Amino acid sequence: MRNDYWQQWRARNSGSSRRKPLLIYGARSVSKERNVSKPPNDRDAVFHPEFREDLRYWVETNRKTALRAFDLIEAILRDPFSGIGKPELLKYLAPNLWSRRLTQEHRIVYLVNEARIDFLQACYHY
Repeated sequence: MRNDYWQQWRARNSGSSRRKPLLIYGARSVSKERNVSKPPNDRDAVFHPEFREDLRYWVETNRKTALRAFDLIEAILRDPFSGIGKPELLKYLAPNLWSRRLTQEHRIVYLVNEARIDFLQACYHY
């Protein structure tokens, strides 16, 4: 599944010169386990150009980190406030701004609203 997702992502983003955020309506992660007690997450996912450039960098330079980034994106879409990557509220930068650990040095930074999740960066430390 990871390899298929990575190939689709690369085909979709290779040679793309669009500079506006990529919006995915009703993005839901695919999971083997179904938890019936939780309602489905209906937030839209918005990938900003800087975030897509960071993902492209990870795909080209370090495949292991790129796969971890895709796993973190799925986890964030499932539940933006808990899960893998040690979610942390960045209280001094902006309200509802969160980060998750991608590597020891790099973080994924995202903004959570009621209707959507904005993915802002996937390199460096805040």
